[in-house]
Amino acid sequence: MPIKKWTLQYLVAFPLLATIFASVQYFKGQSFSYSLEFGVTWAFISISIFAARRIYNFKKRIHCEICNDIQNHKTIE
Repeated sequence: MPIKKWTLQYLVAFPLLATIFASVQYFKGQSFSYSLEFGVTWAFISISIFAARRIYNFKKRIHCEICNDIQNHKTIE
């Protein structure tokens, strides 16, 4: 599995998602501490679900055009 590639991607995605989720809650009028907790929690949940599905697809050799983790995939035309 391309663990290094995925780790780097998730290390970039986690703070980005946490910031987006937290800022939405903050602009909706929630307190800063609640917004930060909400953002971190939901960023972790979102990334966990995406990572689990990505690992499943990789192990089952299901091709994903966006992820492009599986090499030498023949497209059906």
